[in-house]
Amino acid sequence: MLPQKSRLPRVALTLGDVAGIGPELIARAVTDPRLGLWCQPLVIGHPETLRRALRQIGSTLQVAPLASLAERAPAAVSNCIHVFNPTDDTAVDVPLGQLDARAGRAAYEYLVAAARAALRGEIDAMTTAPLNKAALHLSGLNYPGHTEILAEECGVTDFGMMLYLPHGDRVCSPQGLGVVHVTLHTSIRSVPDLLTTAAIREKIGLIDGYLRRIGCAAPRVAVCALNPHGGESGLFGDEEGRIIAPAVHAAQAAGIQVQGPLPADTLLMRAVGGEFDGVVAMYHDQGHIALKLIGFDTAVNITLGLPIVRTSPSHGTAFDIAGQNRADPQGLMQAIRIAALLAESR
Repeated sequence: MLPQKSRLPRVALTLGDVAGIGPELIARAVTDPRLGLWCQPLVIGHPETLRRALRQIGSTLQVAPLASLAERAPAAVSNCIHVFNPTDDTAVDVPLGQLDARAGRAAYEYLVAAARAALRGEIDAMTTAPLNKAALHLSGLNYPGHTEILAEECGVTDFGMMLYLPHGDRVCSPQGLGVVHVTLHTSIRSVPDLLTTAAIREKIGLIDGYLRRIGCAAPRVAVCALNPHGGESGLFGDEEGRIIAPAVHAAQAAGIQVQGPLPADTLLMRAVGGEFDGVVAMYHDQGHIALKLIGFDTAVNITLGLPIVRTSPSHGTAFDIAGQNRADPQGLMQAIRIAALLAESR
């Protein structure tokens, strides 16, 4: 690892569900020389779990436990990564590739510790390795995922998950392309009843604010229709005129450059082509499928509306390849880079 500069943001990396590929991803990230150019990294998780992952990838990087996240390690440390463990040893022996309540509980503890440290100003940003929602539930934690836990910890109700693709490859907007979702981890059946004009207006404001924060002076935002062909003038549903259009009009009246509701099948293509900088999708797969087809390995999740910076890769725990030296850290590295950039922009 390259020596780190004290001016770089301090970014915490959570191990996520230790039965999945999170530990391997983190091990590969902290041994990548680019990391020391972007941030001062530290890991939140069990030191022995990280040591095992480092051995797995053949690294000699040393693990140095921290007594607390308030403890500031020396800025320039060679061949060493600092780790803080906020919980006990329960999850150390969790078998790879299997659902386990102990792993679900530990992933929650790692996440909460990072969020609280960020709120206290002990870290500047956090990047989270994947957790498993079923393992969370097995441990008695009935959260849909990272986003909802973080919103609760931060005490916010106006929040959203944005899937972001940086500029390059097939994404033509110079700011990259962000897609924020009005509903997230819920059934398709429940989506129409969960949509409200107020929620859609909030998400338009969130993505407009994010784009301005990263230097886009006049963001171009588009809002997806819910139904095929934009509802076909009510033939396929009335949510477009009854719920979505009023939110767009309210945002326009507030000075936001926004269009919609537009048919989603062509809107995402237009956005990738550079016509829009941000998109508001009505539900998870409406935005995720398009962006993951384009850039699965580079897409980054960014939680909007929080008083802290949180990013993550867009993939899951990948139990099927855990412990096999097959995990690709490209998405995690992109998430860490974006977290560091967002921390600096604050």
